[in-house]
Amino acid sequence: MLRWGSVARVVVSGVVCVVTLALTTTVPPAAAVPDAAPTLQWHGCGDWVDTAKVPTARCTSVAVPVDWSDAANPQAPQAQLAVMRIPATGKKLGTIISNPGGPGVSAVEVMSRFAPKLENTEIGRRFDLVAFDPRGVGLSTPEIRCETDAELDEYRADPQVDYSPAGVAHIEDLDRERAQRCADRVGLAFLAGMSTENSARDMDAVRAALGEEQLNFFGYSYGTRLGTAYAEQFPDRVRAMMLDGVVDQFTDPLAGAVEQAAGFQQAFDAYAADCASRPDCPLGTDSAAFVDRLHQLVDPLTDKPARTADPRGTSYSDAFTGIEDALYSDEDWPRLTEGLTALARGTDADDLLELADEYLERDEDGHYTNSEDAFNAVHCADDVYPSDPAVYADVDRRTREMSPFNSYGEFTGYAPRPLCVFWPARPATEPHPLTSPGPGKVVVVSSTGDPATPYQVGVDVARQLDAPLITFDGNQHTVAFSGNRCVDAPLEAFFVDLAQPPADLRC
Repeated sequence: MLRWGSVARVVVSGVVCVVTLALTTTVPPAAAVPDAAPTLQWHGCGDWVDTAKVPTARCTSVAVPVDWSDAANPQAPQAQLAVMRIPATGKKLGTIISNPGGPGVSAVEVMSRFAPKLENTEIGRRFDLVAFDPRGVGLSTPEIRCETDAELDEYRADPQVDYSPAGVAHIEDLDRERAQRCADRVGLAFLAGMSTENSARDMDAVRAALGEEQLNFFGYSYGTRLGTAYAEQFPDRVRAMMLDGVVDQFTDPLAGAVEQAAGFQQAFDAYAADCASRPDCPLGTDSAAFVDRLHQLVDPLTDKPARTADPRGTSYSDAFTGIEDALYSDEDWPRLTEGLTALARGTDADDLLELADEYLERDEDGHYTNSEDAFNAVHCADDVYPSDPAVYADVDRRTREMSPFNSYGEFTGYAPRPLCVFWPARPATEPHPLTSPGPGKVVVVSSTGDPATPYQVGVDVARQLDAPLITFDGNQHTVAFSGNRCVDAPLEAFFVDLAQPPADLRC
């Protein structure tokens, strides 16, 4: 079963028939951003993040046009980008801007937790660390906010596993309502501007506002797409760029969904084998039965959520979101085992619900960030989806073959179309080969056991960009500057001295 709304986050769930509201965005040639730095009004960050661990952080906002083709119009609508800067602790060499992925994740919030890890490294000593929340995301305004907390809770509670014609119609009706709400609550003009190409222009505006002649950039996961979009539009302004966990953007999104499904199956197989080597594994010890055992534990949740201390219970959708969230890194495998053990014993399955809440950014008070809404808006502005229902049935068939652990029931020949088929703002670009900003400017990092951005994508992108590749042998999504010196040391040398990593480095 193709689960468009899964944590895999390549294809967005649902469909919306709002063809009459369709708005095509046109991306003009990259507009020149003035290099004269404006006077930024820096202030404390206490209203935005917990500054206990980043006491030197300062925050500001940078204005960008909602529509870059109308940038010369002083009356044109603007977005205010939230920007945080943590000064270098030693002799400053430059500034590094970072994006942690998503799309839809607040870079400012992530940097407030990530920066202390870099404080005593060459990166923290020599560079100001800057994060900005892309348009519509996190602390930037206006924000993409399509659904209420209650609406998101209700959507998560529906299992969406019936792929009969009637069941598919039900799933599409749910998502038809979601996209209509987004069009009504956000407005078409702002949705039309949510492309990664526009965010790359916004990033160049941040660079100019900081007074930097060239860009240094950390891109993780979706942040790699932002980085390559920037390099394509502003190749001469790239000094050094690290791309870790590369998103497959040069094939169509449906092929990417199948590719990612295979990556999550590989991650599940690795988890199950590790689990089986330990006492009381809820999946048993027979590798041929791991998938069947998982379905025995999770599939009954389509009829009745698992008991939790939280009154919501763990729904089928939440169980798989929690499972896939834990597969992003083997550090979370023990929590996954606890959650599956609770299902096997009939005890409270709060671990899986908590994993799902963490991924979907729901706090203990039941409030969501706008990451899910922004995720949908960016992907639908970026990627082109066919409208033929038969295409999605075929993708469902291929996905079942690649990822049986995440496939409910039998293949029916029907599958719901994704939200982006009928999203009110049309993407402006087609998939195309990446272009290099020039020799020596990019380093690619790829992990062999990465479920979300499969290793081979990193290999292919490094080849396209004629960039060195650092291979990490491990079961996690992204690795750079997480403490592995084999990976981090050559990256430090790259950013400080522009030294190229050893050829075919494997860590």
